[in-house]
Amino acid sequence: MDGYREKILKVCNTSSKNTLMETLNIEYIDVGENFLVAKMPVNTKVHQPDGVLHGGAMVALAESVGSMASYIFLDAQKFYVRGIEISANHVKSVRDGEVFAKALVVHKGRTTQLWDIKITDADNNLVSICKLTTIALPKK
Repeated sequence: MDGYREKILKVCNTSSKNTLMETLNIEYIDVGENFLVAKMPVNTKVHQPDGVLHGGAMVALAESVGSMASYIFLDAQKFYVRGIEISANHVKSVRDGEVFAKALVVHKGRTTQLWDIKITDADNNLVSICKLTTIALPKK
């Protein structure tokens, strides 16, 4: 991985300190021209009572990776990024291991951004499909 990508991932991971992302052990692991990838461990901290990954944890992972992608692809000195809508379809249960969320930009407008986020397990099986809309708000 080149130095620029490493720098971006370091910024992403450092900004997660003392946040929900740290609580869920979300780590940003890959970035490219139009995508960002994060991983999250699946363990009892993110299970629902019957021992599978909680859908809310998957949505938190999806919103985290999509919002961070908006943040790094916009001028963070000039804008705040906020999620304004998210939807998720969960298609597979996961009990342990790790899940990976890849946010791909669908639309990158001046004000709103649309992200397609696919969550997969370690064997690349689809676990959830999410759509996130973010908004860039000017800093005052």
